[in-house]
Amino acid sequence: MTSKVTYLGELRTKAEHIASGNEIISDAPVDNHGLGQAFSPTDTVATALASCMLTVMGIKSNTLDVSLQGAVAEVVKHMSADPRMISRVEVTLHLPSRVSEKDRAILERTGKTCPVLLSLHPDVKKDIRFLWEQE
Repeated sequence: MTSKVTYLGELRTKAEHIASGNEIISDAPVDNHGLGQAFSPTDTVATALASCMLTVMGIKSNTLDVSLQGAVAEVVKHMSADPRMISRVEVTLHLPSRVSEKDRAILERTGKTCPVLLSLHPDVKKDIRFLWEQE
């Protein structure tokens, strides 16, 4: 088992990661009858995309002997009304400039093939930006 999710009532859940015991609380968003006091389930999907991209890029950066320490991904999730679903996810990755052009291309290609990105429905628009910034 990967996780166990418990409905706490009032549109809130607690997800427990079985192997580590870590927990995530989710709350329905304000625009869908919730209090918006935690990540919504769709927030976690959009956030998982950025986390997955940074993780696989981090794995690849280790084989390239470069550091992505301090890289940041900003995520914007857009919902459609009918059907209610994630319609677009914007991910802007802010990455260190000390990476060569060749390694940047490898890392960007790696990020664009992360399992979460490949698992999202084709109707979900994915806007991915890589910003290699000055330090």
